[in-house]
Amino acid sequence: MKPEKRDYDAIVVGSGPNGLAAAILMQQRGLSVLLLEGKDTIGGGLRSAELTLPGFVHDICSAIHPLAVASPFFETLPLADHGLEYIYPEIAAAHPFDNGTAAVIKNSVEETARLLGVDEQVYLNLMLPVVKDWPLIAPDVLGPLHYPEHPLAMARFGFKALTSAAYLSKQFKTPETKALFAGMAAHAIQPLTNLATSAIALVLMASAHLKGWPIPKGGSNKIANALASYFISLGGKIETDFYVKSMEQLPSAHAVLFDVTPKQLLQIAGHKFSSIYKWQLERYRYGMGVFKMDWALDAPILFTAPECHKAGTVHLGATIQEITDSEQVSAFPATKPFVLLAQPSIFDYTRAPDGKHTAWAYCHVPNGSQTDMTEAIENQVERFAPGFKDVILAKHSMNAVEMEEYNPNYIGGDINGGVIDIGQLFTRPALRLSPYRTSAKGIYICSSSTPPGGGVHGMCGYHAAKRALRDIFDHRFE
Repeated sequence: MKPEKRDYDAIVVGSGPNGLAAAILMQQRGLSVLLLEGKDTIGGGLRSAELTLPGFVHDICSAIHPLAVASPFFETLPLADHGLEYIYPEIAAAHPFDNGTAAVIKNSVEETARLLGVDEQVYLNLMLPVVKDWPLIAPDVLGPLHYPEHPLAMARFGFKALTSAAYLSKQFKTPETKALFAGMAAHAIQPLTNLATSAIALVLMASAHLKGWPIPKGGSNKIANALASYFISLGGKIETDFYVKSMEQLPSAHAVLFDVTPKQLLQIAGHKFSSIYKWQLERYRYGMGVFKMDWALDAPILFTAPECHKAGTVHLGATIQEITDSEQVSAFPATKPFVLLAQPSIFDYTRAPDGKHTAWAYCHVPNGSQTDMTEAIENQVERFAPGFKDVILAKHSMNAVEMEEYNPNYIGGDINGGVIDIGQLFTRPALRLSPYRTSAKGIYICSSSTPPGGGVHGMCGYHAAKRALRDIFDHRFE
């Protein structure tokens, strides 16, 4: 039975994918939910804007969305009915080399393996079990630590996933396959020698083989807009331009869920927490930052490797050693950074005027770095696509500090809400029976600083909302 009447049953602070997921689940359960956003538009990392020239639509943060279509929660929502359309490039990701060739990840495991030559059987042995088991283990992998529903399948995955990418890549024979795997693992945004860096590579490759790496037609903001539209259709309420700095600003509610990281949570509600919980949050560790670029282009990027022209994502870092060196970032940015590049306008005509194009890219830098990586990033693109610099019409960049200024959840430019190394893989943001509960009754954290971490999947918000629904509203789940 619910306690006394409040203004709302639940309030969610922050309208990123996790905040939206939390708000939707609670609204689906018949609660009255208010979603608050500090900026004038919703979305968190799901925003798009004309950053360079009129008519050129750029994704400000995330651009390619394998985890959005692989999300066990998002896939249950009727988002197509609310204007969301995905475009699926023929090649999920391409990894070009200096000799003009490229390794690729395609939808078919078998076709991808065949293209890897002598590594064909090794790739099949690695990925076929993961692809087969993924539908069974996805809810457990994308959730908090608990006894899995399919323990044998989870064990098969965990045996590989908990190793370092540097170690697991040794099973491949060719430099090309090693580099391809290293590029996937570099999405972990930490040194490839760290334990569990293989996990993100396996998840992303399995997602490519099962669902693809899609581009939202019109921009990443279309995902946020569809989620918000569905939430409102259920009766939910959204208020923008409402930046929360303290609990006292909020209307009364039985539960408040924060799509923020520990640093902001302490500023807003730290006075309500126990000393041990505050102590844990104060010691939460943030990871590397990013330097991000967008270009308005007079023509498509003419990569030397033809496979790149069919890929939504292109990884620029020719060898595993080069990528490993780049991801070892500590005090100084890499001089030859590993660059993650997306070219949405190749597949989505709505992103640029006729005959023109957009491109998006970023590299990893030390947390809080203000170093301008423009030249280093453009040199990497030019290396694999001679003439690239000649077709640039305009450019826009954001260093790690500017990323945080744009989105306060990106502390020091950390887009994962905290480093996801073995020390924080299962205990983010604190060691507790439920990572989503704080020490204060009715206050929860639902951001990427909770399991399963960064990415546009909404599962942090989904699990936090489930916890609040059980604790406060006595809702039961199968």
